[in-house]
Amino acid sequence: MPDSPQQPPSPGSPDAAPEGSGLLLCGARLTDGRSVDVRLGGGRIEAVGTAGSLIARGARVDLSGYLLLPAPAEPHAHSDTALSADGEGPLSHDPEEVQRRATEATLLQLGHGATAVRSHVRLGDMEGLGSMEAVLQARRSLVGLADLRAVAMPRLLTGVAGANGLAMVRDALKMGASVVGGCPDLDPDPTGYVEAVLEVAAEHGCPVDLHTEGADPARLERLAAAAGGLRTGVTVGPLGGLARLPGEAARRAADRLAAAGVTVTCLPQGGCAGVDGRGVAPVRLLRAAGVRVAAGSGALRDVSNPVGRGDPLEAAYLLASRYGLRPEEAYGAVSSAARAALGLPEVRVEAGFPAELLAVRGDKLAGALSLAYSRLVIHRGRVVARTSAVREYCDSAAAVALDLPRQGRAANYGGGGPA
Repeated sequence: MPDSPQQPPSPGSPDAAPEGSGLLLCGARLTDGRSVDVRLGGGRIEAVGTAGSLIARGARVDLSGYLLLPAPAEPHAHSDTALSADGEGPLSHDPEEVQRRATEATLLQLGHGATAVRSHVRLGDMEGLGSMEAVLQARRSLVGLADLRAVAMPRLLTGVAGANGLAMVRDALKMGASVVGGCPDLDPDPTGYVEAVLEVAAEHGCPVDLHTEGADPARLERLAAAAGGLRTGVTVGPLGGLARLPGEAARRAADRLAAAGVTVTCLPQGGCAGVDGRGVAPVRLLRAAGVRVAAGSGALRDVSNPVGRGDPLEAAYLLASRYGLRPEEAYGAVSSAARAALGLPEVRVEAGFPAELLAVRGDKLAGALSLAYSRLVIHRGRVVARTSAVREYCDSAAAVALDLPRQGRAANYGGGGPA
C-alpha cells in the first residue's frame, strides 16, 4: 500500500462530483478490515465491492490508507455564540455578526466531519428573534455543504414574563426553526416550562431538545413521564448532574428515561451556554438502562469554553479514553446515535444508504480516534471538505531502519526528508 494516497479533489474543484453524478471511492478500508471500492450517485451509496472491482462513472478518489465511516453529526451546538471568546466587550447580537459566526462555526464542524448540526439558538430580550433569523440565513447559505438545524431556545416560558417567550417560540417555528428547546432549570417553574415546551411541540409536530443538568431526580422523572407521549421525540442533556446523584437515584432516573424513549446528549468536553455545570452524564449507566446516548461538543470557543473544538471525533475520543466506552460504542454516540437524535436516516457503508461519509487516515477505529488529522468529508454524495496533515522530521537513520509509518506526500524540504 502506498505511503500517501492520491490527493482527493478539493471541495468546489471540477473533480468534486456534484450531487447526482457518480463518484468512486477507491481502496478505502472499513472497520471490519475489508478494503473496498464505494460508488456514489444521486446522494446515495450505489455499490460496494472489493477494492478494484468497481468501474468509475465519474470522478475517482483514491482512499488507500483511509478508514471509511458513516459521517458524524453534531447534536448540540451553539452557533449563535460560537467563536466569540476573543471578542472585546459584551457578546454581539448583531444579526450580521451572528450569521458570520454561525456560518464559520458550521464550516469548522463540517471540516471535522459533521455533515449535520443541530444548533440551540437563544431567544430573548437582548436577542429577540434576530439571532434566530441570522442562524436560519446561515442555514440557507450552507445548503449543499452542511445541514444546519435550529432549536428555538427561550429564556422564560411561565408566568407573565413567559408569555413573550411563548410568542417568540411560535414565531421562530414559523420562521424555520425545526425544534423546540430551552433550559427549564432557569425558569422559576421548571415543570411548567417543560409542559409549555411539550405543548408547543405537539401543536407544531416538532421534536424537543432541552438543556438540564438532571441534578433533581424527581424533576427529571417528571420530565420523562411528560415526554413519553410526544411522538416526534425528546432529547435532553447534558445531564452532568445525574452523575453526582446517589447510585440508586441515578439508576431509577435512567430507567424512567429509557421507558419514555428519551435520548440523552452528553457533552464530554464540558458544559455549554445553556447550563453552568461541567460534569458529564453517566454514559455507561444510561446505556445499561437502555437509553440512547448521543454525544455532542457544546461550546465552540465561546465564554463557556474558550478552547472548545466542536469536533465529534474528540467527543468520541473522550468517551473512549475517560468514560470507558469501546471505540465502536464511542463513535456510535457521535454518528448513528447523533443522527437518530436529529431524526436523520441511518447511514451504513452499504448500497442504498445515504452518502454521508467520513474518511479518516488510519486502518482501525481506535487509531483514527487517537490521531484523526487527515479527513475527507462527503455530504449528499459530494466531497465537501478535506483536511490534509503533513508531519515532517529531519533525516533520521533510526526512522529509515525501522520503516516507521509516515504521513504526508513525499517532498524535499531542504534540510530533511518527509515523515
